[in-house]
Amino acid sequence: MTLTKESNGIYIDNSSIDVLNEIDAVIFDCDGVLIDITKSYDLAIIKTTKYILETFAKINDTIDIDFQIIDGFKSTGGFNDEVDLTYAAIISLVAAKKLQKDPSSFIFDVIKNSDSSGIESVEKYLESLTDISEIKNQLSYPGSHHENILYQNFDQIFYGPQLYQKLFGKPSKFTFPGLIDQDDVILNDSLLEKLQNKFDSKIAMVTGRGKESVRYSLKELLEKFNLKNSFFLEDESRELAKPNPKSLLDSIGGMNSACTLYVGDSMEDFIMAKKATDLGHPTIFCGIIGTSKNPQDKLELFERNGAMLALDSINLLPKVLNLE
Repeated sequence: MTLTKESNGIYIDNSSIDVLNEIDAVIFDCDGVLIDITKSYDLAIIKTTKYILETFAKINDTIDIDFQIIDGFKSTGGFNDEVDLTYAAIISLVAAKKLQKDPSSFIFDVIKNSDSSGIESVEKYLESLTDISEIKNQLSYPGSHHENILYQNFDQIFYGPQLYQKLFGKPSKFTFPGLIDQDDVILNDSLLEKLQNKFDSKIAMVTGRGKESVRYSLKELLEKFNLKNSFFLEDESRELAKPNPKSLLDSIGGMNSACTLYVGDSMEDFIMAKKATDLGHPTIFCGIIGTSKNPQDKLELFERNGAMLALDSINLLPKVLNLE
């Protein structure tokens, strides 16, 4: 499918443009869509990986995780969960050290051998090359947010001491402010008002983030979503994680939508929307590319996989949906 640049920041498959008129509900992902997480979640991946490698694996001389690595893992469709990505990066760099491989090139070999099964594919590939049982046993990942060592460290770094105490009922070992305070909120009242004028209450959210985390950053804007039919997957079991379409299907069904627009920024989002369509619930995927460090790469990724719509920002939705 070829996406044509219609105007600044809008890329669309003109052969499918008429279907946009059939949309009667909009469901959003949060991170990378409603909120730019480059300086929050992405930085938490970088800081947590470094901390765990130094503290547990006693590795001080490896590469820092960068945005190319983060985007690389996410492009496989198996790393919507940032802590999964952090775990994959950690065990990859431990394996590189054991194998005496250049970590920069080795981690991209790992990415090439990863798929939508996420950490399972990474573990399988690494275990075919070397013994990673020590770091696996140390981290015992995934486990639960409350008990697992990796989750605890990531959450403490991301949420900061006060919010971590509120969410988990125990103190953080770190005293510095949480990176969540560096969330850059893109969503605004004006956009929501335009969407509500068209779709009324059929505006929801299906996100990997937890509800209280979303509320912390979006504040009163969260209340303008159809929360009854929104799903916050960090609060649910891992089985419901993207790209499992169950939460999206429940949201679509709860709003009685005949044709849904799902706005996301990842391959997991794309795969989930496609699965919903394949299961008889027409869902158009709109890929947001402007929050990526490499928007052109993200655009080409969506285009290769058959997306019919990509935007630099959610603020272009009114123009695409003829709401202005």
